[in-house]
Amino acid sequence: MRDQQPAPGSPARRLSTKETAELLGVKPETVYAYVSRGQLSSRREPGGRASTFDAGEVEALARRNRREAAGTSGSGGDLSVRTRITLIENDRYFFRGVDATELAARHSYEEVAEWLWTGRMTPGVVLTAPEATVAVARRAVDALPEHTSPTDRLRVATIASAAEDPLRFDLSEDAVLGTARVLIPTLVAALPVQRERRHDDGPLAHRLWRRLTGIDPSDAALRVLDTALALLVDHDLAASTLAVRLAASARAHAYAAVSAGLGVLEGPLHGASSGLAHRMLLDVLDQGTAVPVIADELRAGRRIPGLGHRLYQGEDPRARVLFGLLEEVPRAEPALLAARDIVATTARHAPLHANVDLALAVFTASCGMPATAGETIFAVARTAGWIAHVLEEYGERPLRMRPSGHYVGPKPPQPLPE
Repeated sequence: MRDQQPAPGSPARRLSTKETAELLGVKPETVYAYVSRGQLSSRREPGGRASTFDAGEVEALARRNRREAAGTSGSGGDLSVRTRITLIENDRYFFRGVDATELAARHSYEEVAEWLWTGRMTPGVVLTAPEATVAVARRAVDALPEHTSPTDRLRVATIASAAEDPLRFDLSEDAVLGTARVLIPTLVAALPVQRERRHDDGPLAHRLWRRLTGIDPSDAALRVLDTALALLVDHDLAASTLAVRLAASARAHAYAAVSAGLGVLEGPLHGASSGLAHRMLLDVLDQGTAVPVIADELRAGRRIPGLGHRLYQGEDPRARVLFGLLEEVPRAEPALLAARDIVATTARHAPLHANVDLALAVFTASCGMPATAGETIFAVARTAGWIAHVLEEYGERPLRMRPSGHYVGPKPPQPLPE
């Protein structure tokens, strides 16, 4: 591109959209995507209708793209994902370098979400949604069958919210942050209410409580819920988060990326694990001891839900925090004792520690919530983390996570089937 540089003292060389696309090796639509993400700037010349681009800026972006392409396999695969969001090491985890358990202990879910998105703390922030958006999401959710799972309700609410938002294809940081701040409270507001109140406002945890149980909350119980949401905001590249980043890598809008995460979350090895622990906990409470319940689980060839985590050698730090807070909730005492019995009984054969699913199960079982409540808490909380990963992925090269398939089928050419 050196032959395109202006002579000293002459105006900077400007490139047309077509020239810019050719130099970057992309389609013209992708050039405007770079602009929307802040990776390129454009301007219209006086009297002209088409956008032009600074040649030096385009060359710098082309060099960066070439460096990134050189660092990946020929197939474009990039399975080592650079992130500044969450670090997990030495049985601790950190959000943007700050101990996540300390953040959750001192700040609300909304404040932790804003920290994850922007790296700035916004004391007292409360996420709210326009009534028109909530109304659209509620109508869509209310049309579902009564037995619909909470995750399906949240997915439908996400799709309805997207359909209501004409700016959903704007992938700029400000637009995506605006989406996040509206989508999360909309998801909560769209869920069926278990206990009516005149006002539906206040911190998100207070609004969510009414959709999980008809029991009046104590301050201690509300603190458990708010802290659980803050602790579960993100956990590095969990399966659902990877799905979200893959969608964002293909430049799906934020609603579509969240929907992808919700689809993965419903699996029994991910977001639904707390429901399995909840049911097991109720069995222990019913029988008065964990011994026969654990024996039945092992006899059926099932892993014991709520125990162990491949990222922690000791106790899951999220579980440790929640168990400590549950000590302050009197109605949680029987479930806490049952959880300790489960851990102690299993420890006779395998030294497994409690994870966050067991702590969530203690909370949901002791507060009159259904077994699916933990999955709902998990999904609402993790949506904030997914948005943080969406924002980060939009700043990377599009479609960078494209592994190649290792074909092991019949060697071609094969005859046509009859």
